[in-house]
Amino acid sequence: AEMNWQTLGDLLFADTGIQSRRLQATPLQGGNINQAYRLDDGRHRVFVKLNRGDRLEMFNAEQAGLETIRNCGSIRVPEVYATGCIADQAFIAMEYIELSGKINEAQFALALAAMHNCNQQRFGFDCDNTIGSTAQPNTWTDNWVEFWRHYRLGFQLELARKNNLEPQLIDAGEGLCEILHRLFSDYQPQGSLLHGDLWQGNYAADNFGQVVIYDPACYFGDHEADLAMMELFGHPGERFFEAYRDAFDINDGYRLRRDLYNLYHLLNHANLFGGGYAAQALRMMQKLRSQV
Repeated sequence: AEMNWQTLGDLLFADTGIQSRRLQATPLQGGNINQAYRLDDGRHRVFVKLNRGDRLEMFNAEQAGLETIRNCGSIRVPEVYATGCIADQAFIAMEYIELSGKINEAQFALALAAMHNCNQQRFGFDCDNTIGSTAQPNTWTDNWVEFWRHYRLGFQLELARKNNLEPQLIDAGEGLCEILHRLFSDYQPQGSLLHGDLWQGNYAADNFGQVVIYDPACYFGDHEADLAMMELFGHPGERFFEAYRDAFDINDGYRLRRDLYNLYHLLNHANLFGGGYAAQALRMMQKLRSQV
């Protein structure tokens, strides 16, 4: 179905000043989950993502995540103007930010550390959201190991079972879940505000070199989980980690737990795309089990 841009433009006028009668919608490259567009009336620009009407909850959760990060006041995120449905198409409309600057690693590190210092006593989030296109449950939990066991690894292992992934993978995962607490014998993480999906496709710098993060899968959890993801697909560089450590200490056990946190994303990729990710996840489980 073709989006009625005029209707959307009228809806956004009060917040953005955008003129629907002059509106041009340009499709953008990028995400494979949603269709993305830039709306432009010659003076104002808005970034819009579209999906099926039944995916509106996903956009509402994205808005909740972006607003939580924004309220924390430490790192830039696009401002969300509206989410909703027009005909049977769900949309999220937000600030359009040109992302062509060069990242200052040290500045990025300090901003992220400040965000991770926005914390909660418990682990979870006020709503469930998605990691890629997979559901991500965020039920508030007092104990971090329990949270990771049930709502991260356990949830992905259930999906793996439904998707008929190798029994060996599921057995190894369940075995690992039983000894998770050993990775936390001398480390009690606090509930830091996490982006949740911080691979290098989800952060960039604006024209002034200020880092912007987007497409979050927010929850409150161990700050190491965000750091680990940054090392899974790409790497922010050693200068980033040096600067980060000055603001937020990184425990010595991080090297080992990094694999535990990235295992979640590898299992998610195995569930979404199959193939080599399942083998990679199994190797990571075997490595973890041998080191615990």
